[in-house]
Amino acid sequence: MSETRSRARHRRRGRAWAIGVPAVLAAAGLLAYGTAFGAFGEDARPRATAAQAPAWARAVADGFASVDALGQHGTYGGRDGATVTVRTLSDLEKYATAPEPYVIVVAGTIAMNPVGKEIRVASDKTIVGSGTAGHIVGGGFFLGPGVHNVIIRNLTIRDAYQGIWNDKDHDFDAVQMDGAHHVWIDHNDLRHMADGLIDSRKDTTYVTVSWNRLSNNNKTFGIGWTENVTADLTVHHNWFRETEQRNPSTDNVAHAHLYNNFLQDDTGTAITSSYGNYARGKTRMVLENSYFQGVNNPVIKDAGAALVQRGNLFSGTTGRNESGGTAFDPKSSYPYTLDPTADVPALLKSGAGPRTTIGTTPTPTPTPARTSATPVAATTLTVAKDGSGRYTSVQKAVDAVPAGNTSRVVIRVAPGVYRETVKIPANKPHVTIEGTGGSRKDTLIVEGHASGTPKPDGSGTYGTGGSATVAVEADDFQARNLSISNDFDEAAHRTLDGHQAVALRTAADRIVLDSLVISGDQDTLLLDTAARDRTGRVHVTNSYVIGNVDFVFGRATAVIDRSVLTLKKRWDGTSAGYLTAPSTPAGRNGFLITRSTVNGDVAAGTFHLGRPWHAGGDATLDPQTTVRDSVLGAGVRTTPWTDMGGFSWKADRFAEYHNTGPGAGPAGPDRPHLTDTEAAAQSAANWLGGWTPTAG
Repeated sequence: MSETRSRARHRRRGRAWAIGVPAVLAAAGLLAYGTAFGAFGEDARPRATAAQAPAWARAVADGFASVDALGQHGTYGGRDGATVTVRTLSDLEKYATAPEPYVIVVAGTIAMNPVGKEIRVASDKTIVGSGTAGHIVGGGFFLGPGVHNVIIRNLTIRDAYQGIWNDKDHDFDAVQMDGAHHVWIDHNDLRHMADGLIDSRKDTTYVTVSWNRLSNNNKTFGIGWTENVTADLTVHHNWFRETEQRNPSTDNVAHAHLYNNFLQDDTGTAITSSYGNYARGKTRMVLENSYFQGVNNPVIKDAGAALVQRGNLFSGTTGRNESGGTAFDPKSSYPYTLDPTADVPALLKSGAGPRTTIGTTPTPTPTPARTSATPVAATTLTVAKDGSGRYTSVQKAVDAVPAGNTSRVVIRVAPGVYRETVKIPANKPHVTIEGTGGSRKDTLIVEGHASGTPKPDGSGTYGTGGSATVAVEADDFQARNLSISNDFDEAAHRTLDGHQAVALRTAADRIVLDSLVISGDQDTLLLDTAARDRTGRVHVTNSYVIGNVDFVFGRATAVIDRSVLTLKKRWDGTSAGYLTAPSTPAGRNGFLITRSTVNGDVAAGTFHLGRPWHAGGDATLDPQTTVRDSVLGAGVRTTPWTDMGGFSWKADRFAEYHNTGPGAGPAGPDRPHLTDTEAAAQSAANWLGGWTPTAG
């Protein structure tokens, strides 16, 4: 924020979210995903290469599989390793059982031999079908005790059926898990097996099952086989069709979160459902916005189970439909957003199961020819402090990108602390800076300049914008899996005029910031545009932003999605501050914070969600912040918006919608809420003016 304005004076479950930042990155444990840099071969031989992996190979889980626990930071599968393509059973088994991480692309139909074979998958694997071509026939996968960080995605696993419907002799599952943790089963077509489609057994936990088609089966999805009540599972956006039982059956599950599933039993078919969702034993289940069509006994529970229903729809169902007891709040573990129940059937019929866009090779962009007069223009540049990369500093790698480049250049930065400032100039678009560590906290770019800090050459002070550790002035920039910090010491410089200290400044269009930690105190994240009449759109996801005064500010149009905004005490231990300070031009969208969490180790009721920054006293600006579908901690004030610089927030655009948590509150004159109609126009899907962010 402009240095001319006056200086301001100003439990979640521990396994899921960190609160506050005792050191520069202490809060960075959540969603700490690794990276992969593979590209699969084009011929029939499995190959492992070091090229940049496509977005689907870097995908990470949501739900309980995203929770930081048991020494595992979310679920990201084999993205730390190479990507290989397999077309034979021997190659699939070779890579799935290997000790190293792999992204394994199944590019054809693989028949299990013998029938019923279940490959024993090792930790740190992604097994993914190539478009709709990846089929496993007559068997499946087994994840044993201690196996963790596994993704099974975009596959069709089918046809181990041995002619006996309630088969007691052939334990042939599509996916069986015994004592595993951190597993994501997503966008698969699972059908017609001899036993279960999915068995989650013997204290398997931190599992998310999402966007699958499960059909034509008897014992579909069983969870339990234990007396312990420790397992945590999320089951969302799955289409259960013509499945008799276990849809799912959850026995002694500590936290079972089921939402936006579609259970369908049509009349006149060979299969008749015996029951739908079942809370057994001492299970605690939350069942939300699911659609039950024609199912017998759609929702049942044991006497010792707790089952909370919200927003479900039942069409043509008969028999038991039960609820009762106190369960848990899923948003105390992870953020999520419910789709409207009435939309679920159409949504899943079109969206569940394998996708043609997952597991397929992106068309390569030709690399411009190199001449003696131009810097290195490789697709991938490497940086490492120890000299093992091509460059030893991030800025040197940026300098090597040719001016006017038209294809993406990925700068891969090895783990380490890089004390430097980095500037991506406007004439170097399509740059990605990506940390290569297993966690975003492994790679840190840090500097400590403030607005009032004198420049070494005596030419004045840095100013707010000039204080940035990383400054992005080029369009189509991306950053992921690293930390960016401004560690200016306010206590040591308490008499300095100008404590604004920016960690990251963007002043360009189509910016993607994914899986970052952006930390500072005052003015941490400046989301700006190249000029007042220029568009600047930014998408922030799966990230932490940490600060205390106006720590997200500027005139850009930005979506902050599935992230944590951490409120931080001032240097003197006091709690008081402001999350956002938008400076939005009239007629444009400002800041949208959605499906996120606002919390911190601060006193209750001491932080505002925002205030209007009319930069330079410009009354024509129309600042905007909307906070929706998010969890607000106790540090948020009951009147969350406030005035700034003589401008009333009520004359600008500040609102909430469907927030929860101790810092949330009802609508009122000092706390406006959007109507449903207004909220429909203020969603992540339409906020960025026709631009759909994609990882490059």
